[in-house]
Amino acid sequence: QVQLVESGGGLVQPGDSLRLSCVASGRSLSNYAMGWFRQAPGKERDFVAAISWIAVNTFYADSVKGRFTISRDNAKNTMYLQMNTLKPEDTAVYYCAASRDKMLIPNSPSTVGSWGQGTQVTVSS
Repeated sequence: QVQLVESGGGLVQPGDSLRLSCVASGRSLSNYAMGWFRQAPGKERDFVAAISWIAVNTFYADSVKGRFTISRDNAKNTMYLQMNTLKPEDTAVYYCAASRDKMLIPNSPSTVGSWGQGTQVTVSS
């Protein structure tokens, strides 16, 4: 019901930063809890971070805690993932996700109602 488009990926060196953006259309972003997932070649799609629809609660995978920050700007229909101190193991396709219900935190694929197409993040020296 909501369409999502990610941007901001690219090739960076270890220790660099990137900010990913996810723009929603078709329905207001304020109707959804939002999240980010990532998938590396040959691996499952894993949870990275999530933010509640009320934008007061955030959740992070242990592997990114302290380095990544999820935020949202409902007035711009946009969600962000600020990624600092990037590591080679962060290399993956990153996917924006909207929950199936505004009260449901998208922390696993089964909780996701809509996916973006993904944006590639490559961390290499």
